[in-house]
Amino acid sequence: MPDPRIKNEEQYEALLKKGYSKEKSARIANTPDSGEKGGHAKPYEEWTKDELYQQARKVGIPGRSYMSKKNLIKSLRNN
Repeated sequence: MPDPRIKNEEQYEALLKKGYSKEKSARIANTPDSGEKGGHAKPYEEWTKDELYQQARKVGIPGRSYMSKKNLIKSLRNN
């Protein structure tokens, strides 16, 4: 029986199967844009090397100052 407190029941069930707790699954499934895909950022290939570096810095990728643009993209995707 569906829970009326859960706005996106399908996403809630998927998150539970992934191993998320009931509380965290409910919180994510109840966000206003829970059914929508991610943001509208341009692909990393269109970013400048400086933009990629700043993003790598923000997420804490070590060795970023020695990386090429290609390596920064790979590191950001695998982070």
